[in-house]
Amino acid sequence: MSTEIRISAIETIILDLPTIRPHRLSMVTMNRQSMTIVRVRCSDGCEGLGEGTTIGGLAYGPESPEGMKLTIDEYIAPLLIGRDATRIQAAMDAVVKAVKGNHFAKCAVEAALIDCHARRLGLPMSELLGGRRRDSLPIAWTLASGDTAKDIDEAQAMLDRRRHKDFKLKIGVKSIEEDIRHVGAVRKALPALASIRVDVNMAWREREARNAIAALADAGCVLVEQPVQGIASLARLRRTSPIAVMADEVLVGPESALEAATARAADVFSIKIEQAGGLFAAARVIAIAEAAGISIYGGTMLEGPIGTIAASQLMAGVKELEWGTEFFGPLLLTEEILEEPLRFENFELQLPKGPGLGVALSEEAVNRFRRDGKHASTLRVVG
Repeated sequence: MSTEIRISAIETIILDLPTIRPHRLSMVTMNRQSMTIVRVRCSDGCEGLGEGTTIGGLAYGPESPEGMKLTIDEYIAPLLIGRDATRIQAAMDAVVKAVKGNHFAKCAVEAALIDCHARRLGLPMSELLGGRRRDSLPIAWTLASGDTAKDIDEAQAMLDRRRHKDFKLKIGVKSIEEDIRHVGAVRKALPALASIRVDVNMAWREREARNAIAALADAGCVLVEQPVQGIASLARLRRTSPIAVMADEVLVGPESALEAATARAADVFSIKIEQAGGLFAAARVIAIAEAAGISIYGGTMLEGPIGTIAASQLMAGVKELEWGTEFFGPLLLTEEILEEPLRFENFELQLPKGPGLGVALSEEAVNRFRRDGKHASTLRVVG
């Protein structure tokens, strides 16, 4: 009789959660957050959680919560059920071979498998991802109301509560002149303790971006994220930029990271575990960046607490985090879905120390916000 531990079930549910305010990007304004929660159950009774979350449905990228659920239920789960639950990379190799693309769905499943195995071993997930170097992460806050006065008030409130001191402004919807005035006004209104970065989400053309970046530097901005599309354009801008240039949307896995690093397209890589295709793929992107002397930043798809902690477990092992992270996604939600809320204090996220992800979902909250209206009394995974 085989003693191998097998994957026995994979469940997906979509949660729809209200947000504290509209979140405005260059391509979409979000008024709620929807996330696909994945639970893996194994033959030894261990369970693990993962999360797939996008920004604005299909407005930002090629996957949606509904698409992730369908991909996992119909294609990934049948492939994995019955496989050895302790051979995670081998299991995911089979998924990669059989399912093209779908990085977000793959990431959610892989995270749940790693969480399950880490719980089985009694270790934090970070110990299966290279080891933990820190117990907390600096967290930037994104100002995305589109209103200068509101953004200033919001930033000052964060500073007063010692929750965030690094702020990223979402720009690119309005004219460049309006955006520069907006950035300059926010920078001028805040104390020197605060840093100001901007995210353009590829909204500019290369020629206009060159002048805009110079103006941003004059306004006191220290970093610009993905101002244009494409690695080649980004590389040309970086060569003349007076401030740090960060790559984001062009990074869709290790191969693209290698291309961007070879082209010297960025000073900083935004590491998003979903965009990279999973935690192991994101770890390879980090290794490429570090070998090339490129700084690491913890990027977000505005994940809820499960996805946020999964990414945090990986970033806890990064040697240098000069630019910090932006794992603020759970703070955009008006409702708590964990039994014990994440701790954001002294400008940092405090990492859980328990096995696996170290967090547990609230059954009551999940039942209240799941889209299908069903109740799943077995959904709880204990941290």
